[in-house]
Amino acid sequence: MTASAFLDYLRTFIAEPGNQSPHNRFLGLELVNIERGRAVVRVPYDARLAGNTGTGVLHGGVITTALDSACGMSVIAALGKRMQIATLDLRIDYLRPAVPGEAITAAAHCYKVTRNVCFVRAIAYHDDRDDPIANAAASFMITADKAETPRAERNA
Repeated sequence: MTASAFLDYLRTFIAEPGNQSPHNRFLGLELVNIERGRAVVRVPYDARLAGNTGTGVLHGGVITTALDSACGMSVIAALGKRMQIATLDLRIDYLRPAVPGEAITAAAHCYKVTRNVCFVRAIAYHDDRDDPIANAAASFMITADKAETPRAERNA
């Protein structure tokens, strides 16, 4: 499969709700863009996800999930084929609170792929990448050469 065909496959695969984790579906996480070694996801604002009901600021776990998901997708896009991966390390620096009522975007870049480990940088922001909410550095382990059966097929 060519790189372009694989990215088209990924776009279709990720867009299918049955192939997303229940957690990501609950958050409303959606793929915005994917290209070789890069992925951008978005989580719409939902007051039920606030870490502080008084201020309405999103819980840090929502931002963590968006960053981890974008990072994982960028790794798969860098590998060029479906493989099983696992987050080895995810370090996040929270730079400022998210603005209540605004969606979160997470953009990730897998900048190094070795035989067993992939390395990623990512940022979370609202509308302006130059005004990030958080940044992340992550590493992912390649756990298997073949991907598991998609959730949609397992549940059929």
